[in-house]
Amino acid sequence: MNQNRRSFLKTLGCTCCSPLLLISCAQVAITDRRQLSIYPESIINQNAYNAYQNIKNESKLSKNKLFNRQLNSVGIRITRAVELYFSNLGKSKSLDSFDWEFILIEDDTLNAWCMPGGKIAFYTGILDITKDEDGMAAVMGHEIAHAVAKHSVERASQAILLNVGTTIIDTLLDGALSSSRVDDYVVQLGINLPFGRLQESEADYLGLIFMTLAGYDNTATIGIWERMEEASKGRTAPEFLSTHPTPGNRIKKIQEWIPEINEKYT
Repeated sequence: MNQNRRSFLKTLGCTCCSPLLLISCAQVAITDRRQLSIYPESIINQNAYNAYQNIKNESKLSKNKLFNRQLNSVGIRITRAVELYFSNLGKSKSLDSFDWEFILIEDDTLNAWCMPGGKIAFYTGILDITKDEDGMAAVMGHEIAHAVAKHSVERASQAILLNVGTTIIDTLLDGALSSSRVDDYVVQLGINLPFGRLQESEADYLGLIFMTLAGYDNTATIGIWERMEEASKGRTAPEFLSTHPTPGNRIKKIQEWIPEINEKYT
């Protein structure tokens, strides 16, 4: 690949290091990692709200009163603990745009997610993995962490910069970039996927903190990923081709983090 193109792609991986973009960078609370933030959060939150309403209308929502009560109880308990912690830090304004909501979708998928602005969904299939409220709190803390760390704003901002940047360099190379599918592969492996893994690890770390602040047993997270690894046998892609760290690597990091988090946040 052309050296100029290699250098350009490498630069995009650490955009906030550039003095020209420092004014467009934010800082993730607690981890203090610098992140690109040039996409309006208000637009992302509005789009997320609309999408969430569509999902609620089109999905089969669980009518199980026990599980719905647990989900809302865990979600409210963690979000209140997070809001109190941020208030004590003097950073409560960063959560002003959040309107927390929790739904349980009747589906065997082993998944849960959180949209920008605090719109969270669990699938009933993941309840076999969470087992109890501590396990549910482990997953909930992770999803809330994605929202609080504003990973969606970061990803949207990165996509804007990537699109603008590749257009510029494609012009310099007389269209060679857009005419080749090789660079799509390079961008996917070299930027997008590792960047996703960074966010996932950050959400793991923050999620542990959030569930600990709420008084849940953070060691339950280890059991979550052990059961997820067992359930995913034969279906897990190699880590370098995935936006998620492998369960084994997650467990190792979580075991390293727990003593530090217990000391600071219990």
